[in-house]
Amino acid sequence: MRFRPKHEPKPGRPKGYSSLDEGIARAFGETAKAARLKAGLSQEALALETGIERSYISRLERGLSQPSLLALLKLAKGLGCELFELLAPVEKAFRRRR
Repeated sequence: MRFRPKHEPKPGRPKGYSSLDEGIARAFGETAKAARLKAGLSQEALALETGIERSYISRLERGLSQPSLLALLKLAKGLGCELFELLAPVEKAFRRRR
Protein backbone atom coordinates (compact mmCIF):
# COMPACT_ATOMS: atom_id res chain seq x y z
CA MET A 1 0.00 0.00 0.00
CA ARG A 2 1.38 3.39 -0.99
CA PHE A 3 1.19 6.17 1.56
CA ARG A 4 0.41 9.62 0.25
CA PRO A 5 1.91 12.74 1.83
CA LYS A 6 -0.67 15.10 3.32
CA HIS A 7 0.00 17.79 0.73
CA GLU A 8 -0.64 15.43 -2.21
CA PRO A 9 -4.23 15.65 -3.53
CA LYS A 10 -6.50 12.62 -3.39
CA PRO A 11 -7.10 10.85 -6.71
CA GLY A 12 -10.48 11.16 -8.38
CA ARG A 13 -12.72 14.10 -9.16
CA PRO A 14 -11.50 17.59 -8.34
CA LYS A 15 -13.17 19.27 -5.40
CA GLY A 16 -16.39 20.94 -6.49
CA TYR A 17 -16.67 18.81 -9.65
CA SER A 18 -20.15 17.77 -10.72
CA SER A 19 -21.08 15.49 -13.59
CA LEU A 20 -24.49 17.19 -13.84
CA ASP A 21 -24.88 18.99 -17.14
CA GLU A 22 -27.60 21.53 -16.38
CA GLY A 23 -28.65 22.09 -20.00
CA ILE A 24 -28.99 18.40 -20.73
CA ALA A 25 -30.70 17.72 -17.40
CA ARG A 26 -33.18 20.54 -18.03
CA ALA A 27 -33.92 19.30 -21.59
CA PHE A 28 -34.51 15.77 -20.30
CA GLY A 29 -36.72 17.07 -17.50
CA GLU A 30 -38.94 18.98 -19.91
CA THR A 31 -39.25 15.92 -22.15
CA ALA A 32 -40.00 13.58 -19.25
CA LYS A 33 -42.64 15.90 -17.81
CA ALA A 34 -44.33 16.33 -21.19
CA ALA A 35 -44.39 12.54 -21.66
CA ARG A 36 -45.82 12.04 -18.17
CA LEU A 37 -48.56 14.60 -18.73
CA LYS A 38 -49.34 13.12 -22.17
CA ALA A 39 -49.73 9.72 -20.50
CA GLY A 40 -52.11 11.30 -17.99
CA LEU A 41 -50.02 10.31 -14.98
CA SER A 42 -49.21 12.21 -11.81
CA GLN A 43 -45.71 11.98 -10.37
CA GLU A 44 -47.12 9.71 -7.66
CA ALA A 45 -48.74 7.36 -10.20
CA LEU A 46 -45.52 7.22 -12.25
CA ALA A 47 -43.55 6.50 -9.09
CA LEU A 48 -45.85 3.58 -8.25
CA GLU A 49 -45.66 2.28 -11.83
CA THR A 50 -41.85 2.46 -12.05
CA GLY A 51 -40.66 1.89 -8.48
CA ILE A 52 -38.80 5.21 -8.64
CA GLU A 53 -39.21 7.65 -5.76
CA ARG A 54 -41.61 10.52 -6.48
CA SER A 55 -39.06 13.02 -5.20
CA TYR A 56 -36.48 11.68 -7.69
CA ILE A 57 -38.99 12.03 -10.53
CA SER A 58 -39.56 15.61 -9.39
CA ARG A 59 -35.81 16.31 -9.39
CA LEU A 60 -35.51 14.82 -12.88
CA GLU A 61 -38.36 16.95 -14.23
CA ARG A 62 -36.85 20.11 -12.72
CA GLY A 63 -33.43 19.35 -14.23
CA LEU A 64 -31.75 18.88 -10.86
CA SER A 65 -30.66 15.29 -11.51
CA GLN A 66 -29.66 13.15 -14.45
CA PRO A 67 -31.13 9.64 -14.66
CA SER A 68 -29.16 6.43 -14.69
CA LEU A 69 -29.65 3.97 -17.53
CA LEU A 70 -31.84 1.81 -15.29
CA ALA A 71 -33.99 4.81 -14.36
CA LEU A 72 -34.36 5.71 -18.05
CA LEU A 73 -35.53 2.20 -18.88
CA LYS A 74 -38.02 2.18 -15.99
CA LEU A 75 -39.36 5.61 -16.97
CA ALA A 76 -39.86 4.61 -20.61
CA LYS A 77 -41.68 1.43 -19.57
CA GLY A 78 -43.83 3.30 -17.03
CA LEU A 79 -44.72 5.99 -19.55
CA GLY A 80 -45.53 3.42 -22.22
CA CYS A 81 -43.05 4.83 -24.69
CA GLU A 82 -39.79 3.85 -26.32
CA LEU A 83 -36.52 5.02 -24.80
CA PHE A 84 -35.60 6.96 -27.93
CA GLU A 85 -38.75 9.06 -27.51
CA LEU A 86 -37.39 10.35 -24.22
CA LEU A 87 -33.85 10.82 -25.48
CA ALA A 88 -34.32 12.19 -29.02
CA PRO A 89 -35.22 15.77 -27.94
CA VAL A 90 -32.33 15.73 -25.47
CA GLU A 91 -29.91 14.61 -28.17
CA LYS A 92 -31.11 17.41 -30.46
CA ALA A 93 -30.50 19.97 -27.70
CA PHE A 94 -27.04 18.50 -27.14
CA ARG A 95 -26.11 18.59 -30.84
CA ARG A 96 -27.31 22.19 -31.25
CA ARG A 97 -24.99 23.51 -28.59
CA ARG A 98 -21.83 21.61 -29.54
